[in-house]
Amino acid sequence: MRAMVLERAGRPLALRCLPVPEPGPGQLRLRVAACAVCRTDLHVVDGELPDPKPEIIPGHEIVGRVEALGPGVAGFREGDRVGVPWLGFTCGACRFCRSGRENLCEAARFTGYQIDGGYAEHVVADARFCFPIPDSYSDVEAAPLLCAGLIGHRALRMAGEARRLGLYGFGAAAHIVAQVARHEGRRVFAFTRRGDAAAQDFARALGAEWAGGSDEAPPEPLDAAILFAPVGALVPAALRAVDRGGVVVCAGIHMSEIPGFPYEILWQERVVRSVANLTRRDGEEFLALAPQVPVRTEVETLPLDRANEALARLREGRVTGALVLVP
Repeated sequence: MRAMVLERAGRPLALRCLPVPEPGPGQLRLRVAACAVCRTDLHVVDGELPDPKPEIIPGHEIVGRVEALGPGVAGFREGDRVGVPWLGFTCGACRFCRSGRENLCEAARFTGYQIDGGYAEHVVADARFCFPIPDSYSDVEAAPLLCAGLIGHRALRMAGEARRLGLYGFGAAAHIVAQVARHEGRRVFAFTRRGDAAAQDFARALGAEWAGGSDEAPPEPLDAAILFAPVGALVPAALRAVDRGGVVVCAGIHMSEIPGFPYEILWQERVVRSVANLTRRDGEEFLALAPQVPVRTEVETLPLDRANEALARLREGRVTGALVLVP
């Protein structure tokens, strides 16, 4: 099979021809139909996340069809269409797994980081962490739901009942979250790179009532802000933008250093919290909710062998919505 392989952090992915993987006990082998490109892939490729699997195949927003079932798999048949997310394995036995917080599992393994992912023609995945895909979505439309959608959904829940919601970084996740937030009756305020008129117009088209630069103050205080941009300097900016009792949710897996800030902008019971990974319950809830909104994903497709171009465009902020690789 063809696959894009990270041979060494900081270098472009290499197109390789590899054996088609065989599913082990409890696993499915999928023929990949689409794999969205996520900022977390950039963090892996650029070496910002430590100790990836040697010669890892990135990609964790995978839609494919079941080709083969390993021993002990039940509930799936050949030909089923399923999605594979970032969370690829949990132990089920640690205190976090036993308390419904498998996203914090001490032995968790992640797709496209410790487990070969979807920048390939075939992928093997733990059947327990595969989700049926709603029929109303095509393969490429569904792919961004598997991380941008799922992490965005978890981040929105961490924002509580906030009615005035700020979204910092209007990319793949924010363009999905904005639709869900509007469906729930929330008011959306979008923050983009300074002068990025295209992103601001895109945000307004998806229901944001205000859009401006991330260095600007919103027209009124926010109840909560979600940071999708991995820029630590946005934490104090968001704290200044939220009202008393407001919440700032950091939704990324990696962020640049957060600069020092005066206690007064945290005081009055403002909260800063992070979101880590996802649970299978998050996946089930969001994939049931998305067709009801209905969430529409803005996607652009590229062939698998242009994965490096896709990553470069994401790194440079030249993406509207999401990029999706199609083998």
